Amino acid sequence: MRFGRLAFTQRHERTPEERNLVCRLDIFLMTFGCISQVIKCKSFYAFRTYGSDLIVTVQDLDQQNISNAYVSGMKEDLGLYGNELNYFTTYFSVAYCIMLIPSQIILTYVRPSYWLSGLEICWGVITGLIAIVHNANQVYVLRVFLGLCESSAWPGMMTLFMHWYTPSELAKRMGFYHSCQALGSMMSGALQVAIINTLHEASGIAGWRWLFIINAVMTVTVGILGFFLLPDLPNSVNPRAFWFKKGHAQLAMERLERHGRAEPKKMTWAGAKRTFANWVTYFIPILYVSTVLASWGYAYFNLFLKSLKNPDGTPTWTTSQVNALPIAGGAINVVFVWIWAILSDLLQTRWTLIVAQAVIGLIPCIAMSTWTSHPDSTPLATAYASYFISYITLGTAPLIMAWVSDLLPQDPEARTLIVGVAIASYYAISAWSQVLVWPAVQAPYYKYGWQSSIALWVLVIIMTCLLRYIDFKYLLPKREDFRATLIVGSSPSSPKQADIEPDPEDDSPKSPKPSTGVAQAQ
Repeated sequence: MRFGRLAFTQRHERTPEERNLVCRLDIFLMTFGCISQVIKCKSFYAFRTYGSDLIVTVQDLDQQNISNAYVSGMKEDLGLYGNELNYFTTYFSVAYCIMLIPSQIILTYVRPSYWLSGLEICWGVITGLIAIVHNANQVYVLRVFLGLCESSAWPGMMTLFMHWYTPSELAKRMGFYHSCQALGSMMSGALQVAIINTLHEASGIAGWRWLFIINAVMTVTVGILGFFLLPDLPNSVNPRAFWFKKGHAQLAMERLERHGRAEPKKMTWAGAKRTFANWVTYFIPILYVSTVLASWGYAYFNLFLKSLKNPDGTPTWTTSQVNALPIAGGAINVVFVWIWAILSDLLQTRWTLIVAQAVIGLIPCIAMSTWTSHPDSTPLATAYASYFISYITLGTAPLIMAWVSDLLPQDPEARTLIVGVAIASYYAISAWSQVLVWPAVQAPYYKYGWQSSIALWVLVIIMTCLLRYIDFKYLLPKREDFRATLIVGSSPSSPKQADIEPDPEDDSPKSPKPSTGVAQAQ
């Protein structure tokens, strides 16, 4: 990366029509994605019990609905006196993981405005049905279907972003969408307390059941809007997208060509075999899983707070404070996800910022390894600072997904599958690994947790640098060969070579070439 290659100095000069297209995509495509994300935040979650209190280590609106309902009457109404809450999580996660890759494949055959919106509506209806359950077995069944429906949300939106946004626009949008997980967590607690306090026993319905009714109404409304807000694909535009102007489709295709991107296509057996024979399909998921698991120590901040005692043996923090203090960490998370994403597009690099986050991530891991081994001789402030610093390193996912788009612009089938494989791999591994590495009985003095994070961050640094080298040495020439075949315009009589913008990660010096021009939308 050379700082002389800033996005605003190198990018193609947008026409007013192109700026209008990007603005409309931000207003409508991003609105659907972000509202959906806030409502049901497709982040991994985990529930842990500590003492007699339920602690939510990573909250989202749907999952916090379950936990809030559990402690607000659901436990007594349904007779949940065993490990039912853990099973609610397990059934959801297994179904989610199973449906991820099939959902990505279906997305190439069914219009996104049908598939994503339809599943959003189904998700809302199923959430509403939880309000009328009478036993745990009914909840188990509904949680399975919720997992199947939700599996399309995060990877599906990331795939759409890859089709519509250019390299200098992509990471920012992915980052903003990704940050809505934390925004949803920060907003959900206050919303649910208000619902329980104001609607409990309204119309004879318990407050915990109202949580799911309100959530269902919100989700179904967003799903219906999706039929009109989602633009589908540049080469197959949603006819119901009232905001999409005539000529924008051609302009969107020209943007793909200008940046060396192939147009979206349906998944084929040949494409699937080519993808699974490609080492990138396995390298990216390992890198992605490593970055997420390496930063996972932040998720147990509330267990750390819960464990602290005053000299007289009373808790240092109340239960409300234990759940409230991590909100500050969530705010740090949101801000730095935006910062990393904006810098990525501005500086036209992904790998350097992934390495930067890994280096920062090593600091709290090393500090916490010292504190957990020698808590009496290490200041308690070290632990507080380490947990908050950990939130800075939660911006790797948008950068990795944007990097996938940069690495394989000529293969939309591979990009679609790799996103699904990466997320499915994370769910499959985290389902069992976190219990072994971060057992609640060891909190907050984890025996191997922080040490394993150190190893993972080092692995992330090595893999990122290795991928950068392989990309520059072997993948970049293939992208350049593909770009040379692109033409602008569909007329066979007078095709023009695309005025290709520089590769975001190409640092090699280039001789200036005369511009051939880019066809404008009519």
